Amino acid sequence: MANSAEPSSCLSFTSSSHLSNGSISHNLSSSSASEAAGLSLEVLSLSKLSSSLEQLLLDSTCDYSDADIVVEGTTVGVHRCILAARSKFFHELFRSKKGTSDKEGKPKYVMNELLPFGKVGYEAFLIFLSYLYTGKLKPSPMEVSTCVDNICAHDACRPAINFAVELMYASFIFQVPELISLFQRRLLNFVGKALVEDVIPILVVAFHCQSSQLVTQCVDRVARSDLDNICIEKELPHEVAENIRMLRLKSPPDDENSVEAVDLLREKRIRRIHKALDSDDVELVELLLSESDITLDEANALHYAAAYCDPKVLSEILSLGLADVNVRNTRGYTVLHVGAMRKEPSVIVSLLTKGACASDLTLDGRSAVSICRRLTRPKDYHAKTEQGQEANKDRICVDVLEREMRRNPMAGDASITNFTFADDLHLKLLYLENRVAFAQLLFPAEAKLALDIAHTETRSAVPGLSASKGSTGNFREVDLNETPIMQNKRLRSRMEALMKTVELGRRYFPHCSEVLDKFMDDDLPDLFYLEGGTQAEKEMKEMRFVELKKDVRKAFNKDKAEQSRLSSSSSSSSKKDGVNCKLRKL
Repeated sequence: MANSAEPSSCLSFTSSSHLSNGSISHNLSSSSASEAAGLSLEVLSLSKLSSSLEQLLLDSTCDYSDADIVVEGTTVGVHRCILAARSKFFHELFRSKKGTSDKEGKPKYVMNELLPFGKVGYEAFLIFLSYLYTGKLKPSPMEVSTCVDNICAHDACRPAINFAVELMYASFIFQVPELISLFQRRLLNFVGKALVEDVIPILVVAFHCQSSQLVTQCVDRVARSDLDNICIEKELPHEVAENIRMLRLKSPPDDENSVEAVDLLREKRIRRIHKALDSDDVELVELLLSESDITLDEANALHYAAAYCDPKVLSEILSLGLADVNVRNTRGYTVLHVGAMRKEPSVIVSLLTKGACASDLTLDGRSAVSICRRLTRPKDYHAKTEQGQEANKDRICVDVLEREMRRNPMAGDASITNFTFADDLHLKLLYLENRVAFAQLLFPAEAKLALDIAHTETRSAVPGLSASKGSTGNFREVDLNETPIMQNKRLRSRMEALMKTVELGRRYFPHCSEVLDKFMDDDLPDLFYLEGGTQAEKEMKEMRFVELKKDVRKAFNKDKAEQSRLSSSSSSSSKKDGVNCKLRKL
C-alpha cells in the first residue's frame, strides 16, 4: 500500500511542478472562465428578472397592482413596493400619503397633483415606469415623439423635444439620478439643432431641474439669437430672462439686424399697448394709438395678440382695420406664422378671413402649414373622431391651412343663393338656423369654430333642438316695442351672421358641408312632416338617420384620403423648398 501510495504522491507532485513551470496560464484562464460563467449567469438571471417584472406591466392577466396613478385621465396600475425601492420620491410618498381610495380599496394618486411644475404625459410615464421595473429604457414611441411633417428628420422637432422634456421632468421629480443624466445629455444634443423657439421648453425644464450645464447652453443660444425680448419675458422665468437680457447688453447677437437699438420711450409705449391687449381692453388700445405716433404694425400688436391673447381680442383688433394682417416682425414671421405656432383654430381662421396669405414663407423657407405640421404629433393628427365628438385642434389647424393653400381663391366668396325658399326672409332664416343647428349636432368642433369666427349665437328653429343646444331664443319671437323696420333690420343682421357662418364652413370644411347640404335638401322636410306621422313613417325616418351617420363617417374618411394625397404630393415640393433654403444659407 505504501509503495503504491508513493508513486501516486509523486505523480501528484510532478503534475504540480509541471503546472507551476509551464501551465500556470491555463490555471488562470480556468479561473477567468469560471468568473465569466458566473457573470453570465448573473446577467442571465437579471435579464429573466427584468422580463418577469415587465410582465406585470404588459400582461393584463397579471394585474397584482396595489395602487393606481391617473395620468391624462387614464389609470395606470403600479406596485408600490417596486416604485418605493427604485425611487426615493415614491418611497416618501407612499409612507406619508395614503392617497384617495377607489371602490377596490386601492389608493389612487393623480399625476398632476404629484408634480410641482412641468408636465408628464401618459406615454412618457409608461416609458419611465418601464425603466423602474426592468432597468431598461425603451425607445420613445413614434406617435408622440415625432411630427407629421414628411420631410422632418425628427431629430429636433417640437414633439421630440417635448417628449424628452417630459421624461426629464419625471426623472428629476421622481428622483432617478441616472435618468436625469441621460436626458440632460439628450436635451443638450437638441440645443444646437433646434429652432430657437423650440429651445424655450428645454431652458424651462433645465431651470426647474437645476441643470446648470443645460441652462448655460440654452441661455447662450437664446442670447445670441434673434428671439425678441417680449417672447423671452413671456415664456421664461424672470431670473432666466434677466440673465439673457444682461448677456445681450454685454455682447450683441450674431445677427446684427435681429436686435435694433432700443428707444426707451418708444419701447414703453409699445409695452403699454401689449398690456392693454393682455387686459382685453381694445378701447384702451385705440386710445393709446391716438396719443402717440406708434402704429399697430410698429407695435407688432397682431403678432402679440395671435400669440398670447384671447382669440376674441385678436378678432376685435383685426376689425379695427388699422393693421396689415400680412406684416412681418423683426424675425420675418407674419402674423399667420405666429398663429400657426399657437395651434389655435379660431386664431388661424380669423387671420385667413381677414386676408392673411397662407403661402408666405419665413426667412428659412417655412410656410404656416409646415410650421403647424412640425408641431403636431401623429397621435393627435390621426386620432379617430367619432360622430358628435370634438375633433382635435391640432388636426383642424393643419386641415384648415392645407385647404387654404390649395383652394380656389374665388371659392370662399361664393354667396349662398340656393335656398329652397329664396324669396321669404323668414324662410331663409329658418333654413340657415336649422343648417347651423345640425352642423353643431353632426360636426361640433368645426361648427363651433365657424360660429366663433362669425360671432354668431346659436339658435334653432327645429323642434327639440332648441332646448338641447342651449338656444338663446327664436327669431319668430315678437317684441311689442319693436317696429316693423326694426324687426326687419334685426332679422337681416341675423341672416348675414348665419350666412357668414355657413360660408366659413363651406370654405374650410367642404366635405362636412356637402353632407349638410344633402341633408337639408333631402331630409329636413321629413323632420316636420313625419313628426306626427304613422309608426311606419317614423321607422323610415329612423332608418334615414342611420344612413346619415354613415354619410358623416364617409365625410371624415374622404377628408383623411384627401389629406394623404396632399401630403404625398406636397412632399416633393417641400423637399425642393428645403434644398433651396439650404442653398440660400450657403
